[in-house]
Amino acid sequence: MIEVTMSVWATGQQPSRIQRHGRYLPASMKHPAKMLPAIAAQVIATYTRPGDLVIDPMCGIGTTLVEAVHQDRHAAGVELEERWAHLAVANLAHARRNGAGGFGRVVTGDARHIAGLLPDLHGKAGLMLTSPPYGLATHGHVRSSRDSGQPGVRKWNHHYTDRADRANLAYQRLPGLLDGFSRILAGSFRSLRPGGVVAVTARPYRHHGELIDLPGQIITLGRRAGLEFADRIVCLLCGLGDGTLLNRASFFQLHEARRGWADGRPIHAIAHEDLLVFRKPSDDPPPARHPADTTYGHPAQRRSAPETATSADGPADFA
Repeated sequence: MIEVTMSVWATGQQPSRIQRHGRYLPASMKHPAKMLPAIAAQVIATYTRPGDLVIDPMCGIGTTLVEAVHQDRHAAGVELEERWAHLAVANLAHARRNGAGGFGRVVTGDARHIAGLLPDLHGKAGLMLTSPPYGLATHGHVRSSRDSGQPGVRKWNHHYTDRADRANLAYQRLPGLLDGFSRILAGSFRSLRPGGVVAVTARPYRHHGELIDLPGQIITLGRRAGLEFADRIVCLLCGLGDGTLLNRASFFQLHEARRGWADGRPIHAIAHEDLLVFRKPSDDPPPARHPADTTYGHPAQRRSAPETATSADGPADFA
């Protein structure tokens, strides 16, 4: 059963760096597209119970996993790039040292083959929480001439590690991203227990001034994967002050909005993530097979054999 909840969550009361301070290792800020910890924490608190299993098929530095183990849930993540996978493991160990009661596991591999990467977890997860990568639209950290006193705009932490890996969804254009994400949803379907929840955070973004409705397209993909669409929640990225909104938009979001107004196009900076909530039917049929799927294990489908890592205190008991 999907829990009844508010339609707007005040998850942006503190900036990301404050939400992570002390809870994550400092190197975590180098990842170009991190889920806001407050969003992950509230999703986990709303849709799971202590002892449940939470999976993130594109776990990055492990935000979903860390917030899960801090709430006495167990967690498993898949991450394509070894740099971030090792950091996710380190963040899990940091959480355990700071009193987290759950255990976590991270596997290095391609999330499009998640069913083969986590075969022992089929039918066990209560929640799959993730967010699609925004590689081509990621701006990382930005310092403008107004801030630095130097001409031009300086950007850093705006790339994933392996820019040469064209199979990485972070560098796919929209059709490739949607194709890959549909395969991830289909694979995650197998990991969920009957009635389990899939929660995806996504936001619309602009490409050459045109607004791309990524959340709407993900709703379509979820339904095609055999999931029931249950809810759509606004997770604020801005803060709520005394009768005001505390802007946390990026330099490039503000620049795009100002340029639009100057051109006679009244556009605004996006100040929220859409949280899309799906449910696996209790009497679930197998999901439709993706046309690109073949038997997992063919050498052409894997970068390498999956590498499994756990927190320093040992693996989770997911039974």
